[in-house]
Amino acid sequence: MRQPARTRWMMAMVVALGWSTSAAFAAGAAHEHGALKLDVAIEGKLLTILLEAPLDNLLGFERAPRTGAERKAAADVLARLRSPEKGLPLFAADAAAHCALSKAEVQAPVLEPGAGRANQDEHAELEASYVFTCAKPDELRTLDVGLFDAYKRTQRIDVQVAGPTGQAKMTLKRPARKVRLAR
Repeated sequence: MRQPARTRWMMAMVVALGWSTSAAFAAGAAHEHGALKLDVAIEGKLLTILLEAPLDNLLGFERAPRTGAERKAAADVLARLRSPEKGLPLFAADAAAHCALSKAEVQAPVLEPGAGRANQDEHAELEASYVFTCAKPDELRTLDVGLFDAYKRTQRIDVQVAGPTGQAKMTLKRPARKVRLAR
């Protein structure tokens, strides 16, 4: 996934400061069903969110869709994640910060039309990145996360936050949805 240099720098800072991803994600090995990973960074007027999720959490399967119903479910998940502000928002920053979605990118090659048969039985994941531009970034205090409501198979969200004054690590468990932002 291609990200602006500034965003890549901020996320590299998170890792450099010891906020490494879980062993499963870092090794590219097995992942944990029921768990999502969020990296949140605040830099200047930008609020950046990176999401990693096993497809099982979002769809109930983690391979290329095989039936018409599975293809429709996959298309719905991709559309929902590519428009996180529509309907019940997946992410909502404090209203006083006046944040607007600037960019949303979602990558899940195994779900894209024409996914190769070689990927059909892999344990696949989805990666998404979101960039919000905030008119009043000093008003950012919390991030409301609507992923539990949108994806019922998700039981836990491991969150890492990096901001101008520090870092934080937390775990959200159903029904919690508020992330305190390091400011």
